[in-house]
Amino acid sequence: MRTGFKYCSKYICVGAVVLLSGCSMFSWFSKKPVNPPAPLAELKATKNVHTLWKVSVPKSETYQFSPALAADSVYAAGADGTIVRINVKSGQTDWRINAKMKLTAGVGSDGATVAVVGEKGVVLAYDNAGKLLWKGQASSEVLSAPAVGSGLVIVRSLDNRIAAFDALTGVRRWMAERNTPSLTLRSAPGIAIVSSTAFVALPGGRLSALTLTNGGPIWEVQVGDPRGTTEMERVADVSGMPAVLGNDVCVVTYQSRIGCFDTSSGGVRWVKAFSSSVGVSVDARYVFAADESGTVTEFERATGAALWSNDKLSYRQLSAPASVGSTVALGDYQGYIHFLSQADGSFVGRVPTDGSAITANPVVAGSSVIFQTQAGTVVALAAE
Repeated sequence: MRTGFKYCSKYICVGAVVLLSGCSMFSWFSKKPVNPPAPLAELKATKNVHTLWKVSVPKSETYQFSPALAADSVYAAGADGTIVRINVKSGQTDWRINAKMKLTAGVGSDGATVAVVGEKGVVLAYDNAGKLLWKGQASSEVLSAPAVGSGLVIVRSLDNRIAAFDALTGVRRWMAERNTPSLTLRSAPGIAIVSSTAFVALPGGRLSALTLTNGGPIWEVQVGDPRGTTEMERVADVSGMPAVLGNDVCVVTYQSRIGCFDTSSGGVRWVKAFSSSVGVSVDARYVFAADESGTVTEFERATGAALWSNDKLSYRQLSAPASVGSTVALGDYQGYIHFLSQADGSFVGRVPTDGSAITANPVVAGSSVIFQTQAGTVVALAAE
């Protein structure tokens, strides 16, 4: 899903009635990358990066499965329908079930309800013991993990309908619909539930805040600024999960901008030119993002000032970064997990996994960070 690699699977054409894969229309993009990935230089680690635990789930195949953290458990899934609950401290598998259908998105959990999405937009919810609670139906295919919280399970389908289901019964509580551009990334923009609001990343470069009561808009802002003479040049979708902390919600778009906004009003804190298809992370002081060329940048959260950039991972198809302790961690297309210093962006550690790509958003659990590879390795790491 990164620039220069397998362009035919990166875009979705949206017609008047149906969604079409971009493969046939854009097959002429399937060429060897113009910019080869940077080789990894020998690293003298200054942090002791160690593996806390590993658990295997089936492959993600062509989908993107991020682990979900809720209370003392991590939930993970594979495309074959497998769902697991893992103790976040010990790595012990508490239960392993199968949804009995292929999954296209998952997992979302608030600790009480665990939700995933199957083929053709089937939404499945389980209790925290792995017992099926209900099945629901989204209006079309879903690629993003459900958001679970405040008694709701919320999904966004590829036709840009956002549906909220009652977490206990599966009864649909509301649906919100947004316009869909004619061409979008085939990616998994997320939904973050915070307090009484759902922050929804949308195609076309928009970020929407919806009230959980009825799905009504609180505000909507245009983060990206679609420009260009062709539809592909004008793709400016919001990427990854909105990162919400305090009064800030920070997001990044493909081919356009990165920025932070006021959670209550949508007012602009700051915006900068940037392009990423994998999202951002925030902490008390900084915003971290990896751009399409593989450059990792740390921004000051309050002002947007760029504090440092590391371009030594160019075109290695990086995952979204994660702020963990005094480091920022992110994965690449060969399954390496890199740890950079938050002080200056220098490399402080590197760990190989199973050799498969890491495309899913990592999850921070206290002083550790959890990644899931495309081949199905779920691994928790700590840097000391």
